[in-house]
Amino acid sequence: MLRCLVVLLGLAAENYAASLDWPQFGGPHGDFKSDSKGLASAWPPGGPKKLWGRPLGDGYSEVSVDGNTLYTMYRVANDEVVLAADANTGKTIWEYRYDATFRPGMGMENGSGPHATPLVTENGAYAIGILANLVCLDKKTGKRIWSHDLNREFHGTVFDRGWAPSPVAYKGWVVMKVGGEGNSFMAFDQKTGAVAWHTTQKFTNAPASPLLINVDGQHQLVAPMADEVVGIDPNNGFVLWSYPHSTSWGLNISTPVWGEDHLLFVSSAYNGGSCVIRLTRSGGKTTAEKVWESNRMRVHFSTAVRVGDTVYGSSGDFGPAPLTAVDVKTGKIAWQDRTFAKASFVYADGKFIVVDEDGNLALADFTPQGLKVRSRVELLHSNAWTAPSVAGNRLYLRDRSTLMALDLR
Repeated sequence: MLRCLVVLLGLAAENYAASLDWPQFGGPHGDFKSDSKGLASAWPPGGPKKLWGRPLGDGYSEVSVDGNTLYTMYRVANDEVVLAADANTGKTIWEYRYDATFRPGMGMENGSGPHATPLVTENGAYAIGILANLVCLDKKTGKRIWSHDLNREFHGTVFDRGWAPSPVAYKGWVVMKVGGEGNSFMAFDQKTGAVAWHTTQKFTNAPASPLLINVDGQHQLVAPMADEVVGIDPNNGFVLWSYPHSTSWGLNISTPVWGEDHLLFVSSAYNGGSCVIRLTRSGGKTTAEKVWESNRMRVHFSTAVRVGDTVYGSSGDFGPAPLTAVDVKTGKIAWQDRTFAKASFVYADGKFIVVDEDGNLALADFTPQGLKVRSRVELLHSNAWTAPSVAGNRLYLRDRSTLMALDLR
């Protein structure tokens, strides 16, 4: 009996520790929420204690965390680099470098990339660059295990500003939005790269990363495409439902937000606006029903996070993008606030950690009644569009020239 208890406690500790890592875009649950506890309720005037910092090349990839190793991507000249770094010191463990010369006609004036975030599983590290080259790398050595050119091999949607959707893990597969005839979504075996399944219907891809959700006991992969939001069975690629949601130039960029009350929040800039879709299952089929839609909330590329019945996000594309709170059940705007420039944020230990595009880092409370800033410091300087990552009691930040680790205790 005692031995069984020890084993169960050990498994619980392992699962808890794993939940404190940040293995993919959006964190352990893909919703930009951390399971970390015991974080400081306020910071000193200079911000949280800086553990280390280092220069880094261009790029917007988020920082993925697996134990004591960080993974991200950056660009130098015509090369893209996948980086594995020591989480305690920031020092390079290995780099995987490859040519990523721009295609003729690419519009990279807003940043040369990479845009997507590495996925880390027990089987490897998976990264995709602006030219849609998906690689599986050995986590310890950086040696390439397999790779696929999603555009050339599978006729994926070509992005003029570079590939953006990040990979997602499901079972022993890496699932990707690909786009194109017969390959809108594809799953690859994590160990071998073999194609496990592909979606037969055609949907044109969009930059938004997909999200795994659970609808009445069924796992579904939901993703905004160029003109609709779709739900896919991640076991076989079957299309379960679709709902129209178009934007100018097909630029659905922000990842949707899911709630246990069956409400899916979808938001886009460029005339897309927001909508909430209620997903329900009956008789083995999923129904997607509109709850509300509005053009007053328009999340561009940054994060949107739901706490309670309120979704928070920066609303706007060109010009000001006030932080906006919207009631997910009614679409009513609770408030808008211009304290921050266009911002990304994560929710950790009951507080929001905010990074705006001007490089301000803040600790804040967002409630349906308003915004309260607890601490704020100017820390980054080079177009800070990357969402922060929280793993344990550490915060990892990057802009287009710097990577750093901060102590949140």
